[in-house]
Amino acid sequence: MEIFDPQVAYGSIDSSTAFSLIELVRHGIGFAAFDKFADKSPFSINEWCTYLHLSERTLQRYRSEKRKFDPLQSEKIIAIALFYNKGVEVFGTADKFNSWLETDNLALGKTKPKMFLDNSFGINLLMDELTAIEYGVLA
Repeated sequence: MEIFDPQVAYGSIDSSTAFSLIELVRHGIGFAAFDKFADKSPFSINEWCTYLHLSERTLQRYRSEKRKFDPLQSEKIIAIALFYNKGVEVFGTADKFNSWLETDNLALGKTKPKMFLDNSFGINLLMDELTAIEYGVLA
């Protein structure tokens, strides 16, 4: 079950889905949509601030002003949502996936996977790990 649907399916991204994602990023994720996902996600507000490179005060201002995130932040939110949905799919339940996110991982240099969500290279690395797990290649 997806906990956040960025208005498109998260499966294989075809050209129409990619265009929808591009438009969503350009338009910006509204705070209400983000807040709905953030409340259901296993990440704390401090972690979200780290992932989005925002201070907690700025995030609070976005909430009170009902602001949209800029394209870079919107892209990061969508990337994390797609990653999270894929992780739940691969692990079968949110609880199992959340546990994986919190556990030091040998393949990731004995680091918790969630520590890599602050940049696109880290998210791509984690998606590769999910693919490996999905196909039974456990490192």
